[in-house]
Amino acid sequence: MFKKILIANRGEIAVRVIRACHEMDIEAVAVYSDVDRDALHVRFADEAYHVGAPAATESYLRMDRIIEVAKQSGAEAIHPGYGFLSERAPFVEACKKAGIVFIGPEAEVMQKMGDKVTARQTMQAAGVPIVPGTTDALTDEQAIDFSKEIGLPVMVKASAGGGGKGMRLVKDEKDLQSAIERARSEAKASFGDDTIYVEKFVEEPRHVEIQILADMHGHAIHLCERECSIQRRHQKVIEEAPATRMTQELREAMGQAAVAAAKAVNYHGAGTCEFLVDKHMDFYFLEMNTRVQVEHAITEEITGVDIVKAMIRVAAGEPLGIEQSEIQIKGHSIEARIYAEDPEKGFVPSPGELVVYRPPGGIGVRVDTGVYQGAKVTVYYDPMVAKLVATGRDRPEAIDRMRRALREFVVKGIKTSIPFHEVVMQHPVFVEGHYDTGFIDEHLGGTFVPREDEEAERVAYTMAAIAAYRAEKARAARAASGGTGGGGGEAHWRHAGRRAQMRGGLR
Repeated sequence: MFKKILIANRGEIAVRVIRACHEMDIEAVAVYSDVDRDALHVRFADEAYHVGAPAATESYLRMDRIIEVAKQSGAEAIHPGYGFLSERAPFVEACKKAGIVFIGPEAEVMQKMGDKVTARQTMQAAGVPIVPGTTDALTDEQAIDFSKEIGLPVMVKASAGGGGKGMRLVKDEKDLQSAIERARSEAKASFGDDTIYVEKFVEEPRHVEIQILADMHGHAIHLCERECSIQRRHQKVIEEAPATRMTQELREAMGQAAVAAAKAVNYHGAGTCEFLVDKHMDFYFLEMNTRVQVEHAITEEITGVDIVKAMIRVAAGEPLGIEQSEIQIKGHSIEARIYAEDPEKGFVPSPGELVVYRPPGGIGVRVDTGVYQGAKVTVYYDPMVAKLVATGRDRPEAIDRMRRALREFVVKGIKTSIPFHEVVMQHPVFVEGHYDTGFIDEHLGGTFVPREDEEAERVAYTMAAIAAYRAEKARAARAASGGTGGGGGEAHWRHAGRRAQMRGGLR
């Protein structure tokens, strides 16, 4: 087993991995940018190293700097969390070259499953059902012709896409050309790759995913499913496990398909196969995420399996030690992603200081967070404040607990998405459990209007970024003149002594 692991991430996922490391008696190394000097993950780690400026491209995406820190600290492995470098094959190769273990799949697997066209081809060859569409990259003319051939509505998608970027739903033939151009433009800006493909739009689609675990000894299992159909602009905001309207027959079929997908590419570690389920209960492979998912907590709650610890053990060469027959669903769990956004104003960003931050507690409530009272939510990274998870003996109890936890959750100084979640938890369609990915647009359009004007959203983020930049400059000026609010200039610090004192105090 590793003695020291570097976490190449920030926020709640960095804290989550650090906690797993400490339970396994592994030292955890954090990295931080200028604005994260006092972040929670830095405070929790045994050692913390500065890696650059606030922009992710100058800090958390600096492969060379991350590996340099890993060597300097003596870390034997790197856990990437999700986002940032978690699905960057070149980073996996760089770790391998440096003699550092990457806690995740091989670069070849990541490349194969990271490109949606290649992934579709691979799954088709493995006998996993895919959404009807092309398995080849297309020119604009080919995309238009193919769309007409399979019939509208269709989805135009970026091959390298994710998080809803580079994706367009086309219902009218006259909108095809503009949708293709916008998908290419957004894909190029977000991923540096404007390759697109087309697939048939699945009517009344539900987004259901299967969590898998696989070791290096050829053993793979699934941890059942998660329902991820409450989405805003193709991005998940509420998830639950197990899925609603799920039969045991469908669960087994989807689970077997996910395991077959993992074995088809010699996968190891934690991963997720995402599927679309239509109104006829037919399912189709959508994509495979080669990392730990944001919503992994709800699967842990209903199965009792610590997914992050399993990833670490697999990366160290250990067998899973879990058989499929041992996986049993116990209860129901719901996750609400609490963002620093104002839902009443089109979900515009709401960065700032958490003047008051009082998360809920009590039986069946879990809060995964990377902030604390007095911390600041910046515009430089994902605006997630916390993941609120409520678990009960059954779905009604989980909903009741989520409602209670949302009422208890107090955040002042910024706007959050808590009011949105409170409305969803009371909505009869959600309570009934008979919803699909169109839930927000169909049922909450008059309450919370999602901002569809991308240019306006970019302007909002830009204005917030300018305000944050000015505030940071003012803070730096005060620090330079001997005023308060300055940060230290140390390259890193160690918390091992403090941790030992904490342990001694608990005896």
